[in-house]
Amino acid sequence: MNKAESNMKSEGGSFWTKSHYLDRMNLKQLIIAYFQHYTIIAYLLLTALSIGVFIYYPAQILPTSLSILAALVVYPLVWHLLHQYVLHGQWMYKFKFMSATWKRIHYDHHQDPNHLEVLFGALHTTLPTIAVATLPIGFALGGIGGAAAAFAAGLLITCYYEFIHCIQHLAFKPKYQWVAFMKQRHLEHHFHDEDGNYGITNYFWDRVLGTYYERKDRKDRSPTVFNLGYTEEVAKDYPWVKEMSGGIASGHPRRRSLEDNKKSS
Repeated sequence: MNKAESNMKSEGGSFWTKSHYLDRMNLKQLIIAYFQHYTIIAYLLLTALSIGVFIYYPAQILPTSLSILAALVVYPLVWHLLHQYVLHGQWMYKFKFMSATWKRIHYDHHQDPNHLEVLFGALHTTLPTIAVATLPIGFALGGIGGAAAAFAAGLLITCYYEFIHCIQHLAFKPKYQWVAFMKQRHLEHHFHDEDGNYGITNYFWDRVLGTYYERKDRKDRSPTVFNLGYTEEVAKDYPWVKEMSGGIASGHPRRRSLEDNKKSS
C-alpha cells in the first residue's frame, strides 16, 4: 500500500480531506478520486434523471439521434469559445463580483495545473453551460425527449472531458497515441503558451480558428503562462484576485513549491 492509499484508509476513505496533485498520483488513485468527486457524482445522477425523463417523454429514433449528434458537434465549439474568450479573456477579474469566480474556474488551475481539487469545473458554472449548449437544440429537434437526450449526452461528454483532462496532468505516459497527442497539446497550453490549444479532447476548432500549435512552432515560452496575464501591474488596478490568492505567484508551480518548503523549514 502506497502513501496515498494509506491516507485514504486512515481517513475512513475520505479522499477529499486533503489536497492532491496529479503529478504525484498513479492511474488507480486517479480513478478512485474521480468517481468520488461530487461533480462527477452529480453528472451521473443527472444523466440517470435525464434518461428517466426521456423514458417518460420519449422522442422518435431520428430526432433522438440528431439531438445526441448535435450535442456531440456543438459541445467542442462551445467549450473552445468559452475557454478562449471567457476563461482566458482579460475581463472577468476587472469586476469585483466576478473575480472570485474567475480565480476558481481558471486562474487557480493555471497557477498550479496539477492541483486536482481545482481541475474539476464548478457545478454552478458547468451545469448552466451544458444546459444552454444542449437543451434548446434538443428540444427543437425532439421536444422534451430530445432535450433530455441532448442534455444526457452533454453530461456524459463532460465526464469524458474531465477524465481526459485529469489524465493529461497525471504523471504517466499514455499507452495510446491519440491520448498522448491530446496530452502533449494540453501540456503545451499550460506550460509553454496559454494562447492556443484551447480544446481538451478535440483540437478541430483550434485548427479552424487558428489557435492550434505545437511547441516547435513557438520557440519562446509565454511569460504569462501561469498567471494568464494577471500580473503585478494589472493587480494595481484590479487587486481582488491578488488579495484572495495571497499575492501573485510566478514561475513553475513545482519550483515554487520547493521554494516555499525551503522557506518554511
